[in-house]
Amino acid sequence: MKRDSSSNIILATMVDGDRHTERKELSEILVGKDMLELVSSAMYSDPMTVYREYIQNSADAVDAARKSGLLSSDENGRVDITIDMATRTVKIRDNGCGLPFSEFGRNLTALGGSKKRGTSARGFRGVGRLAGLAYTQKLVFRSRVPGESFVSELVWDCRLLKSMLRQASYDASVVEIIRAVTTLERVQIEDVPERFFEVELRSIVRLKDDRLMSPSSISEYLSQVAPVPFSPKFQMGTEISRALSQYLYLGELDIRVNDTDEPIYRPHLDNINMKSKLPLVLESIEIVEIPCVDEGISAVAWIAHHEYAGAVPSGALLKGFRLRTGNIQVGGHAILEDLFIETRFNSWTVGEVHIIDKRIVPNGRRDQFEDNVHFSNLINHLTPTARDISRRCRTNSKRRRLEREFELRKISAEESIDILIQGSTDKENRRKLALNIDKILLQMSVLADKELLADNRDTFHTNIQLLQEKLRGAMNEETIAKSPLMRLPEAKRKSYEHFFGLVYECSTNRSAAKALIDRMLLKIY
Repeated sequence: MKRDSSSNIILATMVDGDRHTERKELSEILVGKDMLELVSSAMYSDPMTVYREYIQNSADAVDAARKSGLLSSDENGRVDITIDMATRTVKIRDNGCGLPFSEFGRNLTALGGSKKRGTSARGFRGVGRLAGLAYTQKLVFRSRVPGESFVSELVWDCRLLKSMLRQASYDASVVEIIRAVTTLERVQIEDVPERFFEVELRSIVRLKDDRLMSPSSISEYLSQVAPVPFSPKFQMGTEISRALSQYLYLGELDIRVNDTDEPIYRPHLDNINMKSKLPLVLESIEIVEIPCVDEGISAVAWIAHHEYAGAVPSGALLKGFRLRTGNIQVGGHAILEDLFIETRFNSWTVGEVHIIDKRIVPNGRRDQFEDNVHFSNLINHLTPTARDISRRCRTNSKRRRLEREFELRKISAEESIDILIQGSTDKENRRKLALNIDKILLQMSVLADKELLADNRDTFHTNIQLLQEKLRGAMNEETIAKSPLMRLPEAKRKSYEHFFGLVYECSTNRSAAKALIDRMLLKIY
């Protein structure tokens, strides 16, 4: 080999017809400092994903501790999140396997190249630990394993890092910048466990509504995305967990914020508050298997069916058909909404898809999945399920519309019959009113016989029969004779009947008109 004038090594010389080429080795490959920004602040659009990334690492550490026997089968994987408002500091500590000092510095300053790739671990790209760089002034990692007297500590100076990244003229390599902004030490710390791993976000920046420092916001977010158990108050939770455990390891964690008495639970409950409406009641669970392209199970879904009376409130924290892998949510509640006949029906849905096939891989941001044949297969098989839910939504929507129509006609018939009983109109108007009521009752009978209302058909027909009996009573001569107007001289009575008829004819609100005429009749009486 020989070097040319630019010091490139010539790897090969080739002749192809009249074309003579030399293949050369690149003398330098530049990995710019902006790479650090890409894998921290630019990677995650939602600041709350910081907590998802660190909880995901905790879950993997707890799993590793179980496999190695450091954590017994009856001992909870525990994560404690401690929030100090005075110093704007958050600590996230787990009782997983920890990291020995021999691996500590290298692992926590590496970009990519995670040893988790190809394993059953949830994370594998080796960048999630850097999620906190954009939102804090100092990012501190600590750990200890059995047999170590000192605690391993690595500090990232995030203010210095951001300053270096902002300087256009500063062209140091990524390696040089990491060395400049990190400090690795072994320290003596009292009252720490023999085995632990801890992330400290010190002096967290204040963002809009300060969610990163809000215990309730952190708990609500993790209740949706983290591998935490269903609440004991959710009766179907045991049924769902039992069904899922036949296909995958749930790896549930006991996560507590500020040492609360109760851990964080999933947000699902038997009855969901619908504000002005009746509570939404989860009635039954459906389990759906999704086959792989070749063989085996790609994913398993569960759907909690209910009356599908409308969209589940956002505040309930469980609306939408969601995706999870490793029992951690990927993307938001709208990730599968395009599968529904109408996208709005996704927000009427309560359910999840737990992905089993490791060939279905979340993208770097974990807000969607990499597009491949295995993910396409999953989507194709989920589409009929989403369409079935859509049909339920439409069917129940039509049923409620028919029920509303029946109820409105019932109210109209009752109001008209009450006017007849009132006896304030002349004979011709009474006849017209009675004919109109007969027409309304016929319309109600047609509605009651609709297939969608079959479950309540007997009740509807009973209501119609009661109205028919009330109408017959209202047209009875004895009822008419009881009207205060019948005690007036004929001429005066007819004047009042004409006047009251005009009131009803001109009024847009029959109930208000009747109430007014009732008061007038009392005066006449």
